Amino acid sequence: MRLLEAYRNTPPSAFGRARHDLTLSLAEAALSGIWAATAAVRRIQPPGSGAATFPLRVERRRVVAHDQDVIELTLAPADSAPLPRWYPGAHLDLHLPSGLVRQYSLCGDPASPERYRVAVRRIPGGGGGSVEVHDALPQGATVHTHGPRNAFPLTVPGYGSPSRRFHFIAGGIGITPILPMLGLARRLGVEWSMVYAGRSRDSLPFVDEVAAFGTNITIRTDDLDGVPTAADLLGDCPDGTAVYACGPAPMLTAIRAALVGRDDVELHFERFAAAPVVDGRPFRATVTSTGETVDVGAEETLLGALRRAGVHAPYSCQQGFCGTCRTRVLAGEVEHRDTLLTEPERTAGMMLTCVSRAPVGSGLTLDL
Repeated sequence: MRLLEAYRNTPPSAFGRARHDLTLSLAEAALSGIWAATAAVRRIQPPGSGAATFPLRVERRRVVAHDQDVIELTLAPADSAPLPRWYPGAHLDLHLPSGLVRQYSLCGDPASPERYRVAVRRIPGGGGGSVEVHDALPQGATVHTHGPRNAFPLTVPGYGSPSRRFHFIAGGIGITPILPMLGLARRLGVEWSMVYAGRSRDSLPFVDEVAAFGTNITIRTDDLDGVPTAADLLGDCPDGTAVYACGPAPMLTAIRAALVGRDDVELHFERFAAAPVVDGRPFRATVTSTGETVDVGAEETLLGALRRAGVHAPYSCQQGFCGTCRTRVLAGEVEHRDTLLTEPERTAGMMLTCVSRAPVGSGLTLDL
């Protein structure tokens, strides 16, 4: 489960801010250098069409939140082959038995090469992936993956980051990509702190595991402490801090707003809800297989409109980085709002329906 905040539905820069953010004073050349230097760790490019997956077996299932809504899956190689290495912040694209593809953050120990660990919160009104994991993925079941990818890498002070300390912020299930970061920060001896927030203690997954990190952690819940402000979540946040935040959109929006103008603080973030459409205009899309025309609202994604109309359209991350919703456009001009597709793919008529759309006065005909 992973979705990135951005003002124009484009992935953020290396420091979590949108590329057109005028408050960002770092030079584009510096950003490009850091982005290139971390490419081997991020590995965010999607697998090529038809690339092979490999099987994983559900070795263990365990409830990890007292409200019973979050389960942990321990995944082992089904064919005894060694698992690809991963780094904190990485996720797996899991191909579920139903055919759905969903992203789940790796939350185990990167130093343990024999197993992967993910955790999934049940979302009854979601797209069906979490319900399938909870209700139809028993111990012994098999899923498939292309291996780890990383769109939320931890950049270590002295090794690609000018920061001197970490401050982590997790909201609920947002703890999953943060957990491996805590372990690495502790092993490296980097100064760090963290705030872990949620509705109630019962709703927090891995709360005992997090609490074991000691006084570096502040756990606060809405039922006892009230809904936290950005100031509550950020704390002192002195100069030279790299903030890593993962959680619901309102929390991340507040953090981002509070850090505007703080060029002495790095902000890296990941969220679990689709970014809002900004500067959108209404348009129409025609589905070739049925001839149906779908109206897409100004604040609605093309993918959202297709799903609302009952059109079967593949999707997963809903943020423009996994490539699952890649669709061919047979007619019409595309306003591309992703940074994933290559120019040859765009020239060939491909688009990502979760973020890209049509410009004013244009419509699209989709090969669906």
